[in-house]
Amino acid sequence: MIAPRWIIHLATTLTSRDEATRLAEALRDSLGHIPSIDFGEATLSEEDHQLVRTRVWCDLKIGGAGRCRRRDDHDGPCAATEE
Repeated sequence: MIAPRWIIHLATTLTSRDEATRLAEALRDSLGHIPSIDFGEATLSEEDHQLVRTRVWCDLKIGGAGRCRRRDDHDGPCAATEE
């Protein structure tokens, strides 16, 4: 049996989705080297609507290049970089 994964819910004082997305990006950029943090599964939610979550990144598998690091709503093909 596989042990369940644990989720850390981290509240902020930010008041817009764009600000929260930028913070998630900054956290991924600074803490992405820690293998126990799965930033590809990061989601955002409003404080009073925590069951309604929005994915931050696409995170689809890309052949042998890992996972897509572009935002979830990106245009064009998936890429291992954000651009």
